Amino acid sequence: MRNSKWPVFSGRSVQAAAVFFICLVLAPCSSQAREITDVTGRKVQVPEQVERVVSLAPSITELVYALDRGDIIKGTTQFSNHPPQAADLPRVGSYARPDLERILSLAPDLVLAIRDGNPRHTVERLENLNIPVFAVDSGNIQEIMQSIQALGEVLGAMDKAEALIRDMRERMDLVQKQAAKKDSRPAILFQADADPVIGAGKSTFIHEMIHLAGGRNVLADMERYPRLGWEDILRMDPEVVIIASMAGGRSSENLLQSWHRWPQLRAVQNSRVHVVDADIFERPTHRLVEGLERLAQIIHPELFSEDHGH
Repeated sequence: MRNSKWPVFSGRSVQAAAVFFICLVLAPCSSQAREITDVTGRKVQVPEQVERVVSLAPSITELVYALDRGDIIKGTTQFSNHPPQAADLPRVGSYARPDLERILSLAPDLVLAIRDGNPRHTVERLENLNIPVFAVDSGNIQEIMQSIQALGEVLGAMDKAEALIRDMRERMDLVQKQAAKKDSRPAILFQADADPVIGAGKSTFIHEMIHLAGGRNVLADMERYPRLGWEDILRMDPEVVIIASMAGGRSSENLLQSWHRWPQLRAVQNSRVHVVDADIFERPTHRLVEGLERLAQIIHPELFSEDHGH
Protein backbone atom coordinates (compact mmCIF):
# COMPACT_ATOMS: atom_id res chain seq x y z
CA MET A 1 0.00 0.00 0.00
CA ARG A 2 1.07 3.56 -0.49
CA ASN A 3 2.07 5.29 2.72
CA SER A 4 0.37 8.55 3.56
CA LYS A 5 0.72 11.01 6.45
CA TRP A 6 -2.42 11.74 8.43
CA PRO A 7 -2.96 14.48 11.02
CA VAL A 8 -3.16 13.48 14.67
CA PHE A 9 -6.66 13.67 16.14
CA SER A 10 -7.31 16.49 18.57
CA GLY A 11 -10.09 17.69 20.86
CA ARG A 12 -13.45 16.06 20.24
CA SER A 13 -11.93 13.76 17.62
CA VAL A 14 -9.77 12.10 20.27
CA GLN A 15 -12.79 11.70 22.53
CA ALA A 16 -14.82 10.17 19.72
CA ALA A 17 -12.07 7.70 18.86
CA ALA A 18 -11.64 6.79 22.52
CA VAL A 19 -15.36 6.16 22.96
CA PHE A 20 -15.47 3.90 19.93
CA PHE A 21 -12.37 2.07 21.11
CA ILE A 22 -13.96 1.36 24.50
CA CYS A 23 -17.24 0.26 22.91
CA LEU A 24 -15.52 -2.04 20.48
CA VAL A 25 -13.32 -3.65 23.09
CA LEU A 26 -16.01 -4.10 25.74
CA ALA A 27 -18.96 -4.95 23.50
CA PRO A 28 -19.75 -8.68 23.45
CA CYS A 29 -18.83 -10.44 20.24
CA SER A 30 -21.88 -11.30 18.16
CA SER A 31 -20.10 -14.26 16.56
CA GLN A 32 -16.92 -16.26 16.65
CA ALA A 33 -13.96 -15.06 14.63
CA ARG A 34 -12.12 -16.90 11.87
CA GLU A 35 -8.46 -16.29 11.10
CA ILE A 36 -7.97 -15.60 7.39
CA THR A 37 -4.73 -14.46 5.74
CA ASP A 38 -5.14 -11.58 3.29
CA VAL A 39 -2.96 -10.64 0.29
CA THR A 40 -0.52 -8.68 2.44
CA GLY A 41 0.20 -11.79 4.53
CA ARG A 42 -1.62 -10.40 7.57
CA LYS A 43 -3.67 -12.84 9.63
CA VAL A 44 -7.04 -11.16 10.08
CA GLN A 45 -9.65 -12.14 12.68
CA VAL A 46 -12.84 -12.05 10.60
CA PRO A 47 -16.27 -12.47 12.27
CA GLU A 48 -17.94 -15.79 11.50
CA GLN A 49 -20.97 -13.81 10.32
CA VAL A 50 -19.96 -10.43 8.87
CA GLU A 51 -22.79 -7.95 9.40
CA ARG A 52 -21.38 -4.41 9.06
CA VAL A 53 -18.80 -3.67 6.35
CA VAL A 54 -17.12 -0.44 5.34
CA SER A 55 -15.53 -0.59 1.90
CA LEU A 56 -12.49 1.59 1.16
CA ALA A 57 -12.64 1.45 -2.66
CA PRO A 58 -15.37 1.65 -5.34
CA SER A 59 -14.16 -1.65 -6.82
CA ILE A 60 -14.59 -3.45 -3.50
CA THR A 61 -18.09 -2.02 -3.08
CA GLU A 62 -19.00 -3.24 -6.55
CA LEU A 63 -17.65 -6.72 -5.84
CA VAL A 64 -19.53 -7.04 -2.55
CA TYR A 65 -22.77 -6.24 -4.37
CA ALA A 66 -21.84 -8.72 -7.13
CA LEU A 67 -21.50 -11.36 -4.40
CA ASP A 68 -25.08 -10.56 -3.32
CA ARG A 69 -23.90 -9.14 0.01
CA GLY A 70 -24.68 -5.48 -0.62
CA ASP A 71 -26.98 -5.47 2.40
CA ILE A 72 -24.00 -5.55 4.79
CA ILE A 73 -22.21 -2.49 3.34
CA LYS A 74 -22.75 0.42 5.73
CA GLY A 75 -20.31 2.88 4.16
CA THR A 76 -18.03 3.35 1.17
CA THR A 77 -15.71 5.84 -0.50
CA GLN A 78 -16.19 8.64 -2.98
CA PHE A 79 -17.01 7.64 -6.60
CA SER A 80 -18.72 4.38 -5.61
CA ASN A 81 -21.45 4.47 -8.23
CA HIS A 82 -22.13 0.87 -9.22
CA PRO A 83 -24.57 -0.70 -8.83
CA PRO A 84 -26.94 2.30 -8.58
CA GLN A 85 -27.89 1.57 -4.96
CA ALA A 86 -24.26 2.15 -3.95
CA ALA A 87 -24.84 5.86 -4.59
CA ASP A 88 -27.03 6.03 -1.48
CA LEU A 89 -24.39 4.69 0.92
CA PRO A 90 -22.70 6.98 3.49
CA ARG A 91 -19.28 8.23 2.32
CA VAL A 92 -16.06 7.87 4.31
CA GLY A 93 -13.76 10.03 2.17
CA SER A 94 -11.79 8.90 -0.88
CA TYR A 95 -9.93 5.62 -1.21
CA ALA A 96 -6.63 7.54 -1.02
CA ARG A 97 -7.75 9.67 1.94
CA PRO A 98 -10.32 7.76 4.00
CA ASP A 99 -11.82 9.59 6.98
CA LEU A 100 -11.09 7.54 10.09
CA GLU A 101 -13.71 9.22 12.26
CA ARG A 102 -16.44 8.62 9.68
CA ILE A 103 -15.44 4.97 9.44
CA LEU A 104 -15.64 4.63 13.21
CA SER A 105 -19.06 6.29 13.32
CA LEU A 106 -20.46 3.42 11.23
CA ALA A 107 -19.29 0.81 13.78
CA PRO A 108 -18.09 -1.77 11.23
CA ASP A 109 -17.23 -5.31 12.26
CA LEU A 110 -14.98 -5.51 9.16
CA VAL A 111 -13.26 -3.00 6.88
CA LEU A 112 -12.35 -4.08 3.36
CA ALA A 113 -9.26 -2.38 1.91
CA ILE A 114 -7.27 -2.47 -1.32
CA ARG A 115 -3.50 -2.83 -1.16
CA ASP A 116 -2.78 -0.52 -4.11
CA GLY A 117 -4.45 2.68 -2.96
CA ASN A 118 -5.46 2.75 0.70
CA PRO A 119 -2.82 4.29 3.00
CA ARG A 120 -1.15 1.83 5.35
CA HIS A 121 -1.36 4.37 8.18
CA THR A 122 -5.18 4.28 8.13
CA VAL A 123 -5.22 0.49 8.16
CA GLU A 124 -2.87 0.41 11.14
CA ARG A 125 -4.97 2.91 13.10
CA LEU A 126 -8.13 0.89 12.46
CA GLU A 127 -6.42 -2.25 13.67
CA ASN A 128 -5.22 -0.41 16.80
CA LEU A 129 -8.89 0.38 17.45
CA ASN A 130 -9.68 -3.35 17.31
CA ILE A 131 -11.39 -3.17 13.90
CA PRO A 132 -10.29 -5.98 11.55
CA VAL A 133 -9.13 -4.87 8.09
CA PHE A 134 -9.02 -7.39 5.24
CA ALA A 135 -7.06 -6.33 2.13
CA VAL A 136 -7.44 -7.47 -1.48
CA ASP A 137 -5.24 -6.88 -4.53
CA SER A 138 -5.81 -5.50 -8.03
CA GLY A 139 -2.51 -5.46 -9.90
CA ASN A 140 -3.51 -7.86 -12.67
CA ILE A 141 -6.45 -9.98 -13.81
CA GLN A 142 -5.30 -13.05 -11.88
CA GLU A 143 -5.08 -11.04 -8.66
CA ILE A 144 -8.54 -9.60 -9.27
CA MET A 145 -9.98 -13.11 -9.57
CA GLN A 146 -8.10 -14.15 -6.43
CA SER A 147 -9.60 -11.14 -4.65
CA ILE A 148 -13.10 -12.17 -5.71
CA GLN A 149 -12.44 -15.62 -4.29
CA ALA A 150 -11.05 -14.18 -1.05
CA LEU A 151 -14.06 -11.89 -0.62
CA GLY A 152 -16.32 -14.86 -1.26
CA GLU A 153 -14.62 -16.72 1.59
CA VAL A 154 -14.72 -13.77 3.97
CA LEU A 155 -18.36 -12.90 3.26
CA GLY A 156 -19.70 -16.46 3.06
CA ALA A 157 -20.43 -16.22 -0.66
CA MET A 158 -18.08 -18.79 -2.18
CA ASP A 159 -20.63 -20.21 -4.65
CA LYS A 160 -21.31 -16.77 -6.08
CA ALA A 161 -17.59 -15.92 -6.18
CA GLU A 162 -16.78 -19.10 -8.07
CA ALA A 163 -19.60 -18.39 -10.53
CA LEU A 164 -18.25 -14.87 -11.20
CA ILE A 165 -14.72 -16.19 -11.76
CA ARG A 166 -15.96 -18.99 -14.03
CA ASP A 167 -17.90 -16.47 -16.13
CA MET A 168 -14.83 -14.23 -16.40
CA ARG A 169 -12.60 -17.09 -17.50
CA GLU A 170 -15.06 -18.39 -20.10
CA ARG A 171 -15.60 -14.97 -21.66
CA MET A 172 -11.86 -14.17 -21.64
CA ASP A 173 -11.13 -17.49 -23.36
CA LEU A 174 -13.73 -16.76 -26.04
CA VAL A 175 -12.18 -13.37 -26.79
CA GLN A 176 -8.64 -14.75 -26.86
CA LYS A 177 -9.54 -17.63 -29.19
CA GLN A 178 -11.39 -15.33 -31.58
CA ALA A 179 -8.59 -12.74 -31.59
CA ALA A 180 -6.03 -15.50 -32.32
CA LYS A 181 -7.61 -15.89 -35.79
CA LYS A 182 -5.78 -12.71 -36.83
CA ASP A 183 -2.02 -12.72 -37.30
CA SER A 184 -1.73 -8.94 -37.14
CA ARG A 185 -1.73 -7.04 -33.84
CA PRO A 186 -2.59 -3.35 -34.29
CA ALA A 187 -0.58 -0.85 -32.21
CA ILE A 188 -2.80 0.32 -29.32
CA LEU A 189 -2.42 3.28 -26.98
CA PHE A 190 -4.69 3.44 -23.93
CA GLN A 191 -5.09 6.92 -22.41
CA ALA A 192 -5.98 6.61 -18.74
CA ASP A 193 -5.94 10.33 -17.94
CA ALA A 194 -5.51 13.76 -19.51
CA ASP A 195 -3.68 17.00 -18.59
CA PRO A 196 -1.09 15.51 -18.65
CA VAL A 197 -1.72 12.52 -20.88
CA ILE A 198 -1.15 9.33 -18.89
CA GLY A 199 -1.05 5.97 -20.62
CA ALA A 200 -1.25 2.36 -19.44
CA GLY A 201 2.06 0.50 -19.62
CA LYS A 202 3.35 -2.87 -18.53
CA SER A 203 2.25 -4.65 -15.33
CA THR A 204 -1.32 -3.34 -15.61
CA PHE A 205 -4.52 -5.24 -16.25
CA ILE A 206 -5.17 -2.86 -19.17
CA HIS A 207 -1.96 -4.13 -20.79
CA GLU A 208 -3.22 -7.69 -20.31
CA MET A 209 -6.59 -6.77 -21.84
CA ILE A 210 -4.93 -5.27 -24.92
CA HIS A 211 -2.97 -8.48 -25.46
CA LEU A 212 -5.99 -10.75 -24.90
CA ALA A 213 -8.04 -8.68 -27.36
CA GLY A 214 -5.45 -9.10 -30.11
CA GLY A 215 -3.64 -5.78 -29.87
CA ARG A 216 -0.07 -4.64 -29.21
CA ASN A 217 0.42 -2.11 -26.43
CA VAL A 218 2.76 0.65 -27.66
CA LEU A 219 3.63 1.33 -24.00
CA ALA A 220 4.59 -2.28 -23.23
CA ASP A 221 8.16 -1.28 -22.37
CA MET A 222 7.21 1.64 -20.13
CA GLU A 223 6.26 1.94 -16.45
CA ARG A 224 2.75 1.17 -15.29
CA TYR A 225 1.19 4.59 -15.88
CA PRO A 226 3.70 6.82 -17.72
CA ARG A 227 3.21 10.49 -18.48
CA LEU A 228 3.34 11.16 -22.21
CA GLY A 229 4.11 14.22 -24.27
CA TRP A 230 2.68 14.64 -27.76
CA GLU A 231 6.18 14.20 -29.18
CA ASP A 232 6.22 10.71 -27.63
CA ILE A 233 2.80 9.92 -29.06
CA LEU A 234 3.70 11.17 -32.54
CA ARG A 235 6.79 8.98 -32.49
CA MET A 236 4.78 5.90 -31.43
CA ASP A 237 2.05 6.65 -34.00
CA PRO A 238 -0.58 4.25 -32.64
CA GLU A 239 -3.08 2.66 -35.01
CA VAL A 240 -5.87 2.69 -32.39
CA VAL A 241 -6.33 5.04 -29.44
CA ILE A 242 -8.60 4.14 -26.50
CA ILE A 243 -9.48 6.95 -24.09
CA ALA A 244 -11.05 6.42 -20.67
CA SER A 245 -14.22 8.48 -20.31
CA MET A 246 -13.99 11.68 -18.25
CA ALA A 247 -10.18 11.55 -18.28
CA GLY A 248 -8.98 14.73 -16.61
CA GLY A 249 -12.62 15.58 -15.91
CA ARG A 250 -13.15 16.41 -19.59
CA SER A 251 -16.09 15.51 -21.83
CA SER A 252 -15.85 12.84 -24.52
CA GLU A 253 -16.06 15.51 -27.24
CA ASN A 254 -13.22 17.49 -25.69
CA LEU A 255 -11.05 14.38 -25.32
CA LEU A 256 -11.56 13.47 -28.97
CA GLN A 257 -10.80 17.03 -30.10
CA SER A 258 -7.43 16.93 -28.39
CA TRP A 259 -6.41 14.05 -30.67
CA HIS A 260 -7.87 15.55 -33.83
CA ARG A 261 -5.24 18.29 -33.56
CA TRP A 262 -2.77 15.68 -34.84
CA PRO A 263 -4.10 14.54 -38.24
CA GLN A 264 -0.76 12.90 -39.09
CA LEU A 265 -1.46 10.10 -36.60
CA ARG A 266 -2.72 6.87 -38.14
CA ALA A 267 -5.44 6.51 -35.50
CA VAL A 268 -6.80 9.96 -36.37
CA GLN A 269 -6.53 9.46 -40.13
CA ASN A 270 -8.52 6.22 -39.94
CA SER A 271 -11.07 7.46 -37.35
CA ARG A 272 -9.86 4.93 -34.80
CA VAL A 273 -9.87 7.12 -31.68
CA HIS A 274 -12.49 5.86 -29.22
CA VAL A 275 -13.76 7.04 -25.82
CA VAL A 276 -14.82 4.13 -23.60
CA ASP A 277 -16.52 3.75 -20.22
CA ALA A 278 -13.73 4.15 -17.66
CA ASP A 279 -15.57 2.05 -15.07
CA ILE A 280 -15.32 -1.16 -17.12
CA PHE A 281 -11.70 -0.55 -18.14
CA GLU A 282 -10.04 0.93 -15.07
CA ARG A 283 -11.99 -0.47 -12.13
CA PRO A 284 -10.58 -3.86 -10.99
CA THR A 285 -13.78 -5.91 -10.83
CA HIS A 286 -15.47 -8.76 -12.71
CA ARG A 287 -16.81 -6.16 -15.16
CA LEU A 288 -13.34 -5.88 -16.73
CA VAL A 289 -14.47 -8.68 -19.00
CA GLU A 290 -17.05 -6.27 -20.45
CA GLY A 291 -14.18 -3.89 -21.13
CA LEU A 292 -12.23 -6.70 -22.77
CA GLU A 293 -15.15 -7.54 -25.07
CA ARG A 294 -15.57 -3.88 -26.02
CA LEU A 295 -11.81 -3.59 -26.64
CA ALA A 296 -11.90 -6.62 -28.93
CA GLN A 297 -14.74 -5.05 -30.93
CA ILE A 298 -12.69 -1.88 -31.38
CA ILE A 299 -9.41 -3.58 -32.30
CA HIS A 300 -10.83 -6.28 -34.58
CA PRO A 301 -14.33 -5.19 -35.67
CA GLU A 302 -14.21 -7.74 -38.48
CA LEU A 303 -14.04 -10.56 -35.89
CA PHE A 304 -16.28 -9.23 -33.11
CA SER A 305 -19.82 -8.04 -33.67
CA GLU A 306 -21.30 -5.31 -31.48
CA ASP A 307 -23.43 -7.86 -29.64
CA HIS A 308 -20.44 -10.09 -28.84
CA GLY A 309 -20.35 -11.32 -25.26
CA HIS A 310 -22.96 -10.93 -22.54
